[in-house]
Amino acid sequence: MSATSAPPNPESQDAAITLYRLQACPFCERVVRVLDDLGLDYHSRFVEPLHSERDVVKRLVGARTVPAIVDEETGVAMAESANIVEYLENTYGEGGDA
Repeated sequence: MSATSAPPNPESQDAAITLYRLQACPFCERVVRVLDDLGLDYHSRFVEPLHSERDVVKRLVGARTVPAIVDEETGVAMAESANIVEYLENTYGEGGDA
């Protein structure tokens, strides 16, 4: 990171990306690393540990699995860490337009 760039702020209320996650979940941490590597601001929402109680995630992405993201900038809502990582890299990484 250069001296002039600020670190990403995962609690930015103005962030276009919301990450739904669990504490200490390795799949969620994988997405966090990519968000941080890409320098993207995002807002973390920690969800219920019980799979059956993650109704907010199901309403947003159609499944109760985490991690899940909602990107207000592009209108994308998705789950599954591998899919999220691919989306973020294609959209905001070197191959993306952002």
